[in-house]
Amino acid sequence: MDATGQQEQHTGNGGGDRYGVLLYYKYAEVPDAAELAAFYEAHCSGLALVGRVRVGPDGVNATLGGRMTALEKHVAELSSNALFEGTDFKLASCDDPVDERELVTLCSNPTSAPPEISSAGRHLSAAEFHSVLQNVAGTSLDAVAYAEKKEVVVLDARNLFGGIQRYLEQFPDGGYFEGKNFVFDHRISVGSLKENILGACLICGSSFDDYSSRCRCSHCRMLVLVCTTCQDSTKEYACELCQKNGKEPCQISTRQDCKIQIGLFESFEKPSISNHNAANKVPWSDGNEQLKRLRILCLHGFRQNASSFKGRTSALAKKLKHIAELVFVDAPHELSFVYQPIQGHCSDKPSPLSVTPKRKFAWLIAPNSHCNPEQDWRAADVPFDPLQYQQQTEGFEESYTYLENAISHMGSFDGILGFSQGAAMAALFCRQQQKICGSPKFRFGMFCSGYPAPVGDFGNEPIKLPSLHCFGNGDGHDRQIANRASAELAGLFDQDCCSVVEHDMGHIIPTRSPYIDRIKDFLSSFL
Repeated sequence: MDATGQQEQHTGNGGGDRYGVLLYYKYAEVPDAAELAAFYEAHCSGLALVGRVRVGPDGVNATLGGRMTALEKHVAELSSNALFEGTDFKLASCDDPVDERELVTLCSNPTSAPPEISSAGRHLSAAEFHSVLQNVAGTSLDAVAYAEKKEVVVLDARNLFGGIQRYLEQFPDGGYFEGKNFVFDHRISVGSLKENILGACLICGSSFDDYSSRCRCSHCRMLVLVCTTCQDSTKEYACELCQKNGKEPCQISTRQDCKIQIGLFESFEKPSISNHNAANKVPWSDGNEQLKRLRILCLHGFRQNASSFKGRTSALAKKLKHIAELVFVDAPHELSFVYQPIQGHCSDKPSPLSVTPKRKFAWLIAPNSHCNPEQDWRAADVPFDPLQYQQQTEGFEESYTYLENAISHMGSFDGILGFSQGAAMAALFCRQQQKICGSPKFRFGMFCSGYPAPVGDFGNEPIKLPSLHCFGNGDGHDRQIANRASAELAGLFDQDCCSVVEHDMGHIIPTRSPYIDRIKDFLSSFL
């Protein structure tokens, strides 16, 4: 997952302290929506679950994230409630902790009685639905072509039991499903093992299906697909429907600039460059003066990548959009795909995947660790150990040189932000710059859920850099990096310009008050 050396795992139920996502809905008459909403507020808070729950007089729709054990307790609690009888709880493990979200209750005062739910169609299992499509397609795998030939239309009437997710679990190669399924959590979309892309860029029409940049229509706020070449943070977009209704996109600035965008790349020789307007200029309080946003280099955690960390910190980027520009870069050490076998199951083969695995990276690695990305999935050598990060002592020299080269290509940064192992690496990087140059080259550093990496000797001289350290308090909410480890890292910096923010949100970067206010105050002092 991230900094503690926890590895990637299969999709499925059970499983200790892994992170997961739970989706379910239930159409049923809710006798007291306010009472049910209050139950969700108390129950989910008690289990440290985050997400979005919609409660109304005619049912519930929920997307929740948290520890798998907590999600399973939530499922058990609701399963004992007759209101949720027959509900299909879709629980899946995920690579990273979900973004912080809020519980939402839609207040409703209907003027008429809710519609009666009766004479509903029969729900089909994933296998039954697949069989129906096979009958339509005959012997062909192209169900769409045969459906058009026979003038058959597939109408989604919400009677696929388990939906697309259950279908993809049973048919990981995609079956008759093409493209990706949009989901309302940090994963954004899930798909099969197929590599075909059905989506297209709104601007140039090239094949593209990644919503992670979260470009939106400026009129209706719908997400739109805009490829990395066409993305422009100062441009407003208009979706196809709004364009059909006569609404046009507009440009909000005329000054041109260039920005290097770093994503998943293997070297710095051919970074992708896109032309954009002055994104670093933002309106300020008096309506006339414009101040430059802070440019911050962001280092992800262990077994993550730039793309996943960007998605995971999207809420933070949104809260800081008028203050800072976050730039993400992959670590140089690519890791093998590893899974944790289930007790009682064959451990020489991984469980079937419902999504194509993404490349994972690290800043520091353990001696003699297996780092062969070309090999197939392999079982973990030992059970997951939350203290594995203490054994990750190699790879610093390569990572230091890699970051120096990255910065020389991307231009200067005001600050550096690191999460978990990324925070440990950021501290090492600043220490090394101080040894070589006399002081770090950044104006400030932000270290979230960090720890002092057991690499070299920090010495008695503190790191002379204004720093903000954000980590879980001592109540055990962060089960991956101990509170004392993060506090020890903070103690290595100049205490005259060191700020500490302790929170109760676990192994994440908090984006709710009062924590986000402390982060904003720290950054504002450098504007």
